[in-house]
Amino acid sequence: MTINTTHIYNVRDFGAVADGVTNDAPAIQSAIDAATADGGGRVVLAGGAFLAGTIKLKSNVTLEVGESATLLASPNIADYAPDVHHNRYRNEPELDRCFIYAEDQHDFALVGRGTIDGNASAFPNEGSIYRPMMIRMLRCHNVHVENLRLYESAAWTTAFLDSEYIWVRGLDIKNDKRYNGDGLDFDGSAHVFISDCYVRGTDDNFCLQSSSKDYPVHDVHVTNCEFSGVCAGIRIGLKSIGDIYNVSISNCTLNRVWREGIKLECTEGGSISDISISNIVMRDVTRPIFAVLNNRFELDDYGTSVELDHMPEIGTMARISISNVTATDDGEMANVHRRFTDDVMGEPKFAGIRFDAADGHPIEDVTLDGLRYTFIGGVKLSDIPPLGEYPRLVDKLAEPDVRSSENYWPDWSRTAFMDLRNVHGLDLNRIRLRSIHPDERPAVLLDGCEVCAEPDVTVDGSPLRR
Repeated sequence: MTINTTHIYNVRDFGAVADGVTNDAPAIQSAIDAATADGGGRVVLAGGAFLAGTIKLKSNVTLEVGESATLLASPNIADYAPDVHHNRYRNEPELDRCFIYAEDQHDFALVGRGTIDGNASAFPNEGSIYRPMMIRMLRCHNVHVENLRLYESAAWTTAFLDSEYIWVRGLDIKNDKRYNGDGLDFDGSAHVFISDCYVRGTDDNFCLQSSSKDYPVHDVHVTNCEFSGVCAGIRIGLKSIGDIYNVSISNCTLNRVWREGIKLECTEGGSISDISISNIVMRDVTRPIFAVLNNRFELDDYGTSVELDHMPEIGTMARISISNVTATDDGEMANVHRRFTDDVMGEPKFAGIRFDAADGHPIEDVTLDGLRYTFIGGVKLSDIPPLGEYPRLVDKLAEPDVRSSENYWPDWSRTAFMDLRNVHGLDLNRIRLRSIHPDERPAVLLDGCEVCAEPDVTVDGSPLRR
């Protein structure tokens, strides 16, 4: 990537006043447009609070938010342009607008030691009123986003769509004031390099998704990051029309994640395969690992791709390797955890490691190696429905009227530690499970699984008896 950074464009020379009240977007945009017209350069924000609505990044231009500067999102939704693509989840058009946008651009960067503030408190927490995402990029390539503080977006912090060759480094992301507080989201993107980021939010900290078979997600590298979130630390899927493959995630820590640490969801007919996740340390994560292979289509609810208009066939999930994971609960995990004041996100009866698939559609070739899981425990059989009532995961094309086990339902687990259903080519090696308080549920279930070798699993120091 080569960007002409020798030419400096100070936005104050284009009329910016940086008083935190005046809309400086026209001045900032004029500087960006001048730089790209001149063949490229560095547009600099220094000293002050630059309030703005939608800003559009351009090819061969670096937008630098200096250490003494804040780029502050306008509280007036009228300052946000409508021509910035859209949120790709059905029934969430209130997230269509965005603060910083790029479309069909190349060789550009968003950098600095300063702060981009999404001004979340100026927008409602939910409802039909627009809440702008912070950063959205569509069909871009050779992009760098580095060293910034990205604070309090009114919705997702970033959305990289159908883009490639993306470098994300050294970001400090805090997005915990509103629903949909995602951190780093990539849909239809390839050749992605992420390192040295801190992400805290109310939804998914890091997410890979695929809205189209035309833009497979592949060759994604994540390392040396810390995640803390209400929903998922590391999420691959849900939106999964196309294929997601060749993903390497390593050397990360997850703290106080009230739902899933590692979440794999192939739900829309695509494929998730060739995934390597290693050297992960978790503390106070309700479900350290969760994987589901199913089919779902919600016309009037949330979580379905805008691009999907029918119930898909069940896709495939294969060649998943998760190794060297340490997950430890402390006393905090005896509590019920909520998002804001209503949504229950996690509690002991919901905890554990879970893989689930429908009969005839197994998850294939899964290796779990070197997992050490210390669970708070303490669940009594009287706290949950009878174990025999735990629902099946069904093919919704074959059984459309049967309620299926899925991500958020049921809200309890039939095992204390591990519930693996319909996994073929399963290799369990060096699995060490311990409970802080006695738990009355079965420790481990292998339901409909085909194992490669006798599992090496111990529960509270004793070998697992099958």
